[in-house]
Amino acid sequence: MNIALTGKNALVCGSSQGMGKAIALELAVLGANVTLFARNKSRLTAVLHELDTSQSQKHEILVADFFMPDEVKSAVENKINEGKIYHILVNNTGGPPPGLIIDAEASEFIRGFTAHLINNQQLAQLLVPGMKKEKYGRIINVISTSVKVPIPGLGVSNTIRGAVASWAKTLSNELAPLGITVNNILPGFTDTARLDALFERKASESGMSKAEYAEMAKKEIPARRLADPAETAYAAAFLASPSAGYITGISLPVDGGKIPSL
Repeated sequence: MNIALTGKNALVCGSSQGMGKAIALELAVLGANVTLFARNKSRLTAVLHELDTSQSQKHEILVADFFMPDEVKSAVENKINEGKIYHILVNNTGGPPPGLIIDAEASEFIRGFTAHLINNQQLAQLLVPGMKKEKYGRIINVISTSVKVPIPGLGVSNTIRGAVASWAKTLSNELAPLGITVNNILPGFTDTARLDALFERKASESGMSKAEYAEMAKKEIPARRLADPAETAYAAAFLASPSAGYITGISLPVDGGKIPSL
C-alpha cells in the first residue's frame, strides 16, 4: 500500500495543538512538506521544531486568525503568488462555544460559518488550481460525529458542522473527475483541550467531578476510552495518500463505535 507523501505539500489548519498538530506530525512522518497554519505564532513555532525532517522536508508556518477570513485568504494567497502549490489541504478549526441552540444569537452562527465554511471555501478556491496542475489533490475536513448524531448542548456547532459536511459532499462530486478527493473525518470524544473544557462544563452542570463525568462518558463508547489525537491523524494520513485515490465524498467516523448507526 502506497501511503508515502514524499514531495507533497500539505497545508494543515489549526495545527498548533490537538488533532491539527497530530495530523501535521503524521503527514511529516510520511514525507510531506508541512505548512502549519493557525493564529498562535509561538505555538506554531514550537510544533515546527517537532516535525520530522528525516526526508529533507521543508516545513514552515503561516499565521492568521480564522475569524478574519480576509487575513486567512491573504496569508495563503501570498504563498500561492510565490509559486507554492499545495497537494493536501486539511481544514481544521476549533468549534463554536457550547450552548443551547434556542439561546444562540445570530452573530454566533455568523461567526461559526465564517471560521469554518467561508474559510474552507476560499482555501479550496485558492488551492484547487494547483492541485489540478499537479494532478493530485486531497481535501480533508476535520468535523465531528454531530454530522450524523447532533450532540446535546452544542447547538451552533451541530449546525455549522452539518453545513460543512454538505459543502464537502457537493465539492467532492465536482472535483472527482479531476482526481481530487474531498472527505470528512468525524472525530468522537478525543483527548484534547476542547473536550476537557466541555467535560468540565458538563460536570459542573450535573454536580459531578470532571473525572466522574469523564468516566461516565467513556461508558457510552463501545471502545470504553477516549481517542488519542494521533488516531484521527492516522485516518487523515491515509485519506491524504495515493492509496485513497478512489475514496471521495465520505464522512469517516473515528469514534470508538459511539455513533449508533451504520
